[in-house]
Amino acid sequence: MTTTPEWEQRCAALWDAFEDCGPAEFRSRIEALAAELPEGHAVAAFELASAYDATDLGQRAVAHYRKTLDGGLDGDRRRQAVIQLASTLRTLGDPQAGADLLLAEREQTSDHLDDAVTAFLALALVDLGREREAAALALGALAPHLPCYNVSLARYAAAVADPAPNG
Repeated sequence: MTTTPEWEQRCAALWDAFEDCGPAEFRSRIEALAAELPEGHAVAAFELASAYDATDLGQRAVAHYRKTLDGGLDGDRRRQAVIQLASTLRTLGDPQAGADLLLAEREQTSDHLDDAVTAFLALALVDLGREREAAALALGALAPHLPCYNVSLARYAAAVADPAPNG
């Protein structure tokens, strides 16, 4: 599913202007941009889902995220769609569905969005009452980014997830 560089530039410019638009105006502009693509285009579904989500219409976004993923989207947008759908499901009251998506995503691929997958998984785990596991994930994701103490923090994160029994 391809788009033109010119279409991508206009899409990026619209997202850059997000704060300058009201929610209805922004959705309308994204809808017009998406309508330029063929019916059923996965990129159009992704941009619509993202716009609905960003303007607090999560229920409406879910169907578009599913169309995106069913439509064969690949690359960054596919992974972003998984992260965003999982987050939306969590905020709509289904953190287990969000966690399931993100756990599967962690097994599927690895790239520059790994920490985002982990962060949103940690949020879902908190909502599921699994705070220790969530903290361990978040600390483990943070460890490689520290200027020092990387190994120590990674070990402590693992210990938080699987504490030794008190003896």
